[in-house]
Amino acid sequence: MSFNIGLSGLYAANKQLDVTGNNIANVATTGFKSSRAEFADVYSATKLGTGSKTIGNGVRLANVSQQFGQGDVNNTGNVLDMGIQGSGFFVLSDNGSLTYTRAGTFKTDKDGYITNTDGTARLQGYAVDANGKIVNGVLTDLRIDTSNLSPKSTSSVSSTINLNSTEKVIDQSVTGFAFDPTKVETYTKQFSTPIYDSQGNEHKLDQYMVKTGANTWKTYTLVDGRNLDGSAPTTTGTTAPVASTMSFDSAGKLVSVITPPATTPNPGNNLTLAGWVPGTVTNGTWKANGASANASGVTISMTSTTQFNADTARSLPVQDGYATGQITNLTIDGTGTLFANFSNSQNKAIGQISLASFTNEQGLQPVGGTSWRETYASGVPGYDAPETGTLGSIVSNSLEESNVNLTNELVDLIKAQSNYQANAKTISTQSTIMQTIIQMT
Repeated sequence: MSFNIGLSGLYAANKQLDVTGNNIANVATTGFKSSRAEFADVYSATKLGTGSKTIGNGVRLANVSQQFGQGDVNNTGNVLDMGIQGSGFFVLSDNGSLTYTRAGTFKTDKDGYITNTDGTARLQGYAVDANGKIVNGVLTDLRIDTSNLSPKSTSSVSSTINLNSTEKVIDQSVTGFAFDPTKVETYTKQFSTPIYDSQGNEHKLDQYMVKTGANTWKTYTLVDGRNLDGSAPTTTGTTAPVASTMSFDSAGKLVSVITPPATTPNPGNNLTLAGWVPGTVTNGTWKANGASANASGVTISMTSTTQFNADTARSLPVQDGYATGQITNLTIDGTGTLFANFSNSQNKAIGQISLASFTNEQGLQPVGGTSWRETYASGVPGYDAPETGTLGSIVSNSLEESNVNLTNELVDLIKAQSNYQANAKTISTQSTIMQTIIQMT
């Protein structure tokens, strides 16, 4: 009996050495989770129980459980290196066969799909629709779209402007003081804003501010130095620029904006440029380029215009148009959303990473390559975006290291060695006793 007990102890100690050695071997493996050998004692039993004087039959390996504790997440500088800070697993698909991993060492293949290091499985997530909105619920192969971003024509311009209340009045009835964009004495201040047509061509929107009376200012608007119909501006006649009149109260707040031929204030104190013809000027001649402005015109918000005793100045204008953009880089936020950044300072979402969670992580089956598969014991996986519920966040440019504590493993190695030697001593002692009995016969 003692031989069997000793042998079971040697087997258990050997398994403990195997588990500890495997942990040590993978101390530098990205996303690796350490294992722990768990043992149980063995007793012989009858249908009526073991009795009160039963001696154990040794030990058995009850389970090798993986410890899914968090590993350190360290920066690598590679945007497709991703670590999970918290719970959850990356989802990989190899022709429909799903595996789960914590190793975020990803790259792109020749078709732009994000794959694991071996290039055999594709990272799963959520696609985007034509409007750049994430389509949740259906897993798909994540792909980095490197196509150009189509241009967008400008439809609105906004900024915060202050007009100095102490500026001198320009009397336009005096000869030589009718508005002329080539003569600085005919206007108080000029502001310029870049705007774009449907082909992504940039145009220069100029606003000329003229103080014409107490608490009254006029705004002349030109595009590329031309009137909205493309004609060259003159000081008189039908090609004279149309002015919007802004009125302020005694506290310096904007009261109304009126643009002829309208006689009532523009809604919301906005200016609308309707009918301007994009193009270029060559040798003083306007050349239309076939592009078009926004069909509904360009709305210029004047709501945030004030007249205080401070310098006439404007904050950085905001307009919603842009030229064609080429992708320059990729960024990934904590929710796993992939953003493509373009040369025109725009960005758009091109997908979102999905994470999987399990009711019983211990039930997952290791399949190598720092990956696991779903089993009956693990339960059915739940898929959702990072930072949703109990799922962790994505840390881009970083990788999660193994959670192996090398110091503990080395101590366990010493313990396993001592256990092995002690069980071997049990067998050796039993052998000596057997020899003594044999010699007595």
